[in-house]
Amino acid sequence: MRKSIYTLGYLVSSEMNLELLSNAIFLFSNRRKDTLKILYWDGNGFCLWMKKLEKDRFPFPSDEYESIELTREKLSWLLRGIDFRCEHTPYRIVI
Repeated sequence: MRKSIYTLGYLVSSEMNLELLSNAIFLFSNRRKDTLKILYWDGNGFCLWMKKLEKDRFPFPSDEYESIELTREKLSWLLRGIDFRCEHTPYRIVI
């Protein structure tokens, strides 16, 4: 997780062949999957956010070069540590 904004931006544009200045956010994880970096363009500059879990790991793809597209809901789950890759049954509340 030593890569800076510019290195991560280079990976997005050259390695992943994606538009860096689009209305998208790009997530990167370390090997242990306990740290996550989020890179995005906010209109006049790049923003880089990092989140490190003290316990557990992020449910992130196991392949180093795999890229997936997430909905806002799945991104929210990912940031909370919920595994979005498996099906979850909704809670049934009985009163």
